[in-house]
Amino acid sequence: MPSILDKTVFSEPSGCPVALVQLCAALSLSGVYGFYLVVGDAIPPSFLLFIIAGMALSGIAESLPKTRRRAAVFLRLLGIFVLVSGLIIMTFTPELLFEDRVIGKHSDSH
Repeated sequence: MPSILDKTVFSEPSGCPVALVQLCAALSLSGVYGFYLVVGDAIPPSFLLFIIAGMALSGIAESLPKTRRRAAVFLRLLGIFVLVSGLIIMTFTPELLFEDRVIGKHSDSH
């Protein structure tokens, strides 16, 4: 009896619809990150970069041809590694991911 892990991680790439959703989500989050940088004049939380990278890797894995099963498995595992490492960093050193940083604004307390 195949496990869920075999069905999801080690299966053939599922094709265009799933890849399109994941890549569009990564692109949308990249747009949010860029909006914070340009219009918000602030550096957004770094955890967004982990989510963007994980979703993009999964989307690329799903967009590969069905004959590239090993490459898809590698990209999926790499995406999972990126997301899990973001969770580990968030758990043990959250100040690295959630600092309030502002670009170009200096606060003088004089």
